[in-house]
Amino acid sequence: MTAFTPPTEGGVADTRQVFQGRLRLGQERPERGFRALLDRYGDATANNRAALHLPDFDALLVQSGRALIPVRRGTIPGTHAEWELILEPGRVWDESGDGDATRAALPFTLEERNANCMHQGVLTFLFHGDGRISDVAFEIAHETCAYFQFDWWGYAAATYTPQEIPGAAEVVARYRAEIRARLPRRPIESLARDFPGARPEDFGSVREVPPRSLTTHGLVVDGVLYAGDCPTRFGPYPFCDELDLPSYSLAKSIDGGIASMALAARYPEVLRASVADYVPPCAGPDGWQGITIENTLDMATGRFLSADDQRDEDAADMLDFFTAETHAAKLAFACTHYPHREPPGTRWVYHTSDSYVLGTALDAFYRGKVGADEDARAGEGVRPEVYRDLLAHDLWPALDLSPALAVPQRTYDAVRQNWTGYGLTLHADDVAKLATFLQISGGRLGTRQVLDRGLLDEALQRDAAHRGLRAGADDLRYNHGFWAWNAQRTLGCREPTWIPFMSGYGGIIVAMFPNGMTYYYFSDGGVFRWALAAAAADRMRSFCTK
Repeated sequence: MTAFTPPTEGGVADTRQVFQGRLRLGQERPERGFRALLDRYGDATANNRAALHLPDFDALLVQSGRALIPVRRGTIPGTHAEWELILEPGRVWDESGDGDATRAALPFTLEERNANCMHQGVLTFLFHGDGRISDVAFEIAHETCAYFQFDWWGYAAATYTPQEIPGAAEVVARYRAEIRARLPRRPIESLARDFPGARPEDFGSVREVPPRSLTTHGLVVDGVLYAGDCPTRFGPYPFCDELDLPSYSLAKSIDGGIASMALAARYPEVLRASVADYVPPCAGPDGWQGITIENTLDMATGRFLSADDQRDEDAADMLDFFTAETHAAKLAFACTHYPHREPPGTRWVYHTSDSYVLGTALDAFYRGKVGADEDARAGEGVRPEVYRDLLAHDLWPALDLSPALAVPQRTYDAVRQNWTGYGLTLHADDVAKLATFLQISGGRLGTRQVLDRGLLDEALQRDAAHRGLRAGADDLRYNHGFWAWNAQRTLGCREPTWIPFMSGYGGIIVAMFPNGMTYYYFSDGGVFRWALAAAAADRMRSFCTK
């Protein structure tokens, strides 16, 4: 990774060459290597070994100072059988051994098609302003993916077409604003200096999260992000601030919970609405009559095959839902696969397919309020949608979140329904700001309450009368898309001590402690342990009366 790492920037001197135009990658060179480390489902050999080839790479890039900025941010769908592409801003610099050429490095991510697995890589090349360019060297040596892991390196032919890019000034201005708005970032080791007695090693501890599976971790305290590094199998990732992270089921809290609260702040009746009234495939003879949108948000529809903890979710037949690529196919499974067993609102049973129904119902309710045929963001020619309109266009910019989060994964048909239960892209800065908005700001922007405060308080365990339903264990609850853990016994607290958290497949945790701190880690080893971190945060600023 050192070959892809920009030098420490000591100034803002101009580079010898300036890049503005189109970068295309062509034929991959024979000098390449691919080493599968884990391939649970045979992805490396599927589709005639398509995973061993890069997707189409055709990007407009703008240079500003030492920054190299992709015009298009977020997941880029394509025709590749296995991969979709995400590009993030990189760097350009001059090295004495490069003659009169300038060197560039660009972080990129391969996201599994129709899934949320991410393989984080970086590429580098030499260029001249007149269009001359070297081959591109690339390397992938880490991932956040529990079932497909590999090292991949090689070269590809490239072409650079210098050209004026319409809106280049706006691209640069947005990127500069993005950088300015990032939270102050310090190494997590700085906790010991800033909080005497703190134990940085208890966050992302090797006693809780195996180092080989850890993507990154951090602690947010008083608006400062104390960040761990971003290790790969070949050294530190050069662009840790730009590292793309999959949400997996964090999306159930963000795209499901926060979206529901934002819509309820405008239309308080939304969670009482019947799913069957807004999702026609769920209105059949054995349909969802009597099941509210809130029941669906709470994973309490009363429809399931097994009441055992996540047995339905882990069953092989769930692949029919996850591999479906159209809105109709996903709804056909989600609305009919699980039979009615109990009255809604009485038992928690975890189904990602329920989150998909939730998103569909929220969008239909919203369109009924603003008009189905006109975009709420006038002139864009697309249907009104809760995530795009209320979150990506309104709330995320107000919170200065990254452009990557504005682009959720969607079905591959004309409906383009976002998945709601998974499929978002986050940066560590996004995680920190979202948690701060929920914990500290209480869902307010200035004087405006943009999230329904009652629902938020219940989700964050600030309403003792509404803890939510038991979620597989006596010390776990689930409420409005958020989990909660009672740490009383583990920490030795005098009273019940509920800690709300978000959780994602493979080993992703975002824990919001009652003392205002947020601890997160992203990993892919199937580990969900963070008691050491909770105890360490309590020692720094007590939230547990012993």
